[in-house]
Amino acid sequence: MIKLGLTGSIGMGKSTVARMFADERVPVFDADAAVHALQGPAGRLVAEIESHFPGTTGAEGVNRTTLSERVLGDGEALQRLEALIYPAVAQERTGFLEANSGAPLVVLDIPLLFEKGGAQLVDKIAVVSAPAEVQRQRVLARPGMSQEKFEKILALQMPDAAKRAKADFIIPTGGSIDETRASVRRIVACLTGSPDS
Repeated sequence: MIKLGLTGSIGMGKSTVARMFADERVPVFDADAAVHALQGPAGRLVAEIESHFPGTTGAEGVNRTTLSERVLGDGEALQRLEALIYPAVAQERTGFLEANSGAPLVVLDIPLLFEKGGAQLVDKIAVVSAPAEVQRQRVLARPGMSQEKFEKILALQMPDAAKRAKADFIIPTGGSIDETRASVRRIVACLTGSPDS
């Protein structure tokens, strides 16, 4: 099994690219989705997060907006949150790998792959990338996003150029969907030895 790490900065189109891999019948582990499940209604981290960050949860689980306001810009608080989340996500990822042990290729969609040492978990790395202005427009169009919040998030992420320099594959998302899909199909063909569709 080849483990392909999929990463990219905020607003680069990583979720869209992950869906394209899934469309090619490649099993995809979505770290963000795992976090959402762990923090959602009846999620197993909700009580722990509430005990560390009182007032950030409710009937719907963790209020991600309230929690992000609490930890963004506070390094110590962010570290405490990560110490709860990362081991739980690692457990979910292990279960995913066991469930898909027969697959020739799997994708591990990990937003902070380089920043948090995830590169050691994978065999190859694909970085999703778009021009900075396209990225900015996408992110600022999100509900509840501000220029200030965008800049705080960017400050926690390795610059796009540095990620691209470390990548085995670069998947451009600044052009058409068809161009991006063609890049994904080339990578699948390259790593599985199957003919490019």
